[in-house]
Amino acid sequence: MRLRTVVLVALGILATPLSAGAQQPGRVPRIGILLPGSPPTPATPLPTLEAFLQGLRDLGYVEGRNVALEYRWAEGKLDPLSDLAAELVRLKVDVIVTHTAPAIQAAKKATSTVPIVMAAVGDPVVTGLVASLARPGGNITGLSLLAPELAGKRLELLKETLPKLSRVAVLWNSASPAMVHTFRQALVAAETLGVKFQSLEVQGDPTDFERAFSAITRERPDGLFVTLDPFTSRHRGRIAELAAKHRVPAMYELREFVDAGGLMAYGPSSRDLWRRAATYVDKILKGAKPADLPVEQPTKFELVVNLKTAKALGLTIPQSVLIRADHVIQ
Repeated sequence: MRLRTVVLVALGILATPLSAGAQQPGRVPRIGILLPGSPPTPATPLPTLEAFLQGLRDLGYVEGRNVALEYRWAEGKLDPLSDLAAELVRLKVDVIVTHTAPAIQAAKKATSTVPIVMAAVGDPVVTGLVASLARPGGNITGLSLLAPELAGKRLELLKETLPKLSRVAVLWNSASPAMVHTFRQALVAAETLGVKFQSLEVQGDPTDFERAFSAITRERPDGLFVTLDPFTSRHRGRIAELAAKHRVPAMYELREFVDAGGLMAYGPSSRDLWRRAATYVDKILKGAKPADLPVEQPTKFELVVNLKTAKALGLTIPQSVLIRADHVIQ
């Protein structure tokens, strides 16, 4: 009787299906990492990627031991993203981690079943990546850079740094639907502060930047506000270089622009977002469905100031700004 019971129990276990998201015993999960840029080098590290990897380590995932990582790099070009995403799907990765709307859209086009974690993206609802932040639906979830109230805060900081600020130029990608919304927010913030507005549109061609900065030379605004999207982010070094050449103080949305030589930035910590992306991967590998994981918004913000750039521009950053800075580049 005892033997019969044992046999029946064993058969019952074999007949019980594994949950859709659960990992099979002994199987090493594979994480696909789709990145629009280029691999890091000693001269050009990727702190955001390292933050994600550290987040995985904090959760007990060690590459080569209990997790495998499949990297795919687009080398700063949009065209390869679709093929790279499709390649990750063919490799049967358990989850794809990526960022920026074009890369996420490429992954979404490649699969409707493999979970996709957004490490950082502007407004995933406006760009049609998810149905809503609370109920993303489908196979995509993750973290958003969305913080609409920050446009006003950035302009306030720029005005505090430049007390005589009366005219500000806004550099934005008018070919991006999401950026239209950001541009309008910046316009409202400028009107509230009594600052005149100059629109500098770029549309995806790197030569657009020279044209935009030529307009700065003609109009001579007191300051510049650079909006964030994949195009401006990809050319952040060039933008910082042109701002220095034309001697216009600029406010950016992310620290990475200041690391590239920009004057100052206030916005979400992209490193914190990437670190938190690891928790989404962990939940998904343990069986959670992306549709049930709400998209989270930023919780950590940072003010970064580049004093080397300020000195080159002949600016003195007010002490009231410096004491609130989270990072000061000397």
